[in-house]
This record gives sequence, structure tokens and C-alpha cells, in this order.
Amino acid sequence: MAKRDKTDLLRGTLDLLILKTLQLEPLHGVAIADRIKQVTGGTFQVQAGSLFPALHRLEADDLIAGEWALTDGRRTKSYSLTTGGKRHLAAETKQWERVVAAMTQVLKTT
Repeated sequence: MAKRDKTDLLRGTLDLLILKTLQLEPLHGVAIADRIKQVTGGTFQVQAGSLFPALHRLEADDLIAGEWALTDGRRTKSYSLTTGGKRHLAAETKQWERVVAAMTQVLKTT
């Protein structure tokens, strides 16, 4: 089997990656995708066709808030985590920690 540098995101992980990325500072869409690619060493490369619908969904759910600004002479929308988004991130992080622990146990079983 050929080595793959890029991995498909598991269902539900994109929202968590976006929320975690925005935990540090507000960012615009392309910067979010770049940060995810950087932090994961290129394993996750989020395409615009997935990223922007997720951003719109998270904004509609009041988990993130968008604000328009001028960046390098262009209008960009930067997103930041809302209070609800911070709570959701904490809950989802705990859930993923449980899933990882369970999967680790299964994979260690011989």
C-alpha cells in the first residue's frame, strides 16, 4: 500500500479542528486552513469547498462570530470563538479524548 501524506477527515472532525484553531486568535478562512495544515504537518488539508460551508454552519449555530475587515486592501471575514463555541469545544474535546482512549485500548488488544 502506498504511503499517503494526506488523510481524509473523519466525520465531525472539521468543526472541532476549526474551533480549536480559533481558540488562540480570530482568523480568516484561508488562515484557518493554513493553520490546520501547519499544525497537522500536512496530514489534514482542508479545501475551500469543505471549509466555508463549515464556517457558515458554525456561525449559524452561534459557535463562531464573523467580522468583516480590510486585510491588505481586500475585504476578509475573520472568525472568532463565541462563549457557546468555547463550551462546545470543551465538550467535544472530552468526547474525542474518550473515543481516542477506547480506540487505543482496542488497537492494543492482541
